[in-house]
Amino acid sequence: MNPDLQQLQAYPFERLAALKHGVTPADLPHIALSIGEPKHQPPGFVLETLVNNLDRLSNYPATKGLPELRSAIAHWLNRRFQLGRTPVDADTQVLPVNGTREALFAFVQAVTDRRKPRPLIVSPNPFYQIYEGAAFLAGADIHFLNCDKHNGYIPDYDAVPEQVWRDCQLLFVCSPGNPTGAVTPVETMKKLIALADKYDFIIASDECYSELYFDTPPPGLLEVCNALGRDDFRRCVVFHSLSKRSNLPGLRSGFVAGDAEVLKPFLLYRTYHGCAMPVTSQLASIAAWQDEQHVQENRRLYRQKFDAVLTILAGCLDVALPEASFYLWPRVQGSDTAFAKALFQAQNVTTLPGTFIARDTPTGNPGEHHVRLALVAELSECEAAAQRIKTFVTAGA
Repeated sequence: MNPDLQQLQAYPFERLAALKHGVTPADLPHIALSIGEPKHQPPGFVLETLVNNLDRLSNYPATKGLPELRSAIAHWLNRRFQLGRTPVDADTQVLPVNGTREALFAFVQAVTDRRKPRPLIVSPNPFYQIYEGAAFLAGADIHFLNCDKHNGYIPDYDAVPEQVWRDCQLLFVCSPGNPTGAVTPVETMKKLIALADKYDFIIASDECYSELYFDTPPPGLLEVCNALGRDDFRRCVVFHSLSKRSNLPGLRSGFVAGDAEVLKPFLLYRTYHGCAMPVTSQLASIAAWQDEQHVQENRRLYRQKFDAVLTILAGCLDVALPEASFYLWPRVQGSDTAFAKALFQAQNVTTLPGTFIARDTPTGNPGEHHVRLALVAELSECEAAAQRIKTFVTAGA
């Protein structure tokens, strides 16, 4: 067996199940705020497209995807991020993938240069666990950059030792961030691009929550490249998905876009990897990327839930409206695991302890004393969960 499998930690939801094991919750309907699985209705026209094209399951799909899908994705990118100055080329700078989780993992395997002794991948902390697992299974080490209230939940890139940049092969950026919802500023992205040029590493920008904002659309890495006149998006790739944007987590549809010189060998890797998206799913994806009305409605529903939940929790939890995403990241008194366990027992509400999605570092664990609340359930359930959390916190005050 691959010895690097021994480095993998239990997935956060396995740890959560273990934490809850043996606990008898209150006799109340269970409300799950732990997993970021969208619960809003998926667009009806996308489901209709799926049904109307089931016969296409008889066709082998191409790893590169249908030209029509790549074109729809490129058009969406160019419009959403105003890339008129350096528009994305659908043929060479877009690659459909079966959801970004699969793509993020595969991308690390493809770009890690094992000829160098113990390659290094740099990640925010807290983080999406795939970053770490992909690094270990690619034979790389991972260096975490803590994100906490003091730095606005954006890594302090100025404090990173130069040797880390020298060893870095891949930098993960997550904007809007999971779990904090923090948006990386344009000037910070420009700084990172300059560092990538100086030290020759790739920036992988995970932008899966980019369409779940409240007022101002979050900037994207390709948008910053466009402003800098980088026609080739050199060393920069972005990851997007229909899971959050269009409430289609089960469709497993997303894309990678950016530097053609990076995507070309990644396509070769994927050809051998055997991960082409079914034609039926591609046709449904085209329909989703071409429509914005359902996305606007999605944002309206999330804003409604944030307003209601934050009104209820005001004064009882240290929590604020994020810049984007569908998560709240409140600070809790005492141990985050103890809080989550006791809340489940007393109110039958499941939350995710912050330490389950962060790692210990020499300067602490930024997930400590936090829990993640995913406002994915219907409004009434989110309001009920908030009321129960308030009752629980108030009783313990």
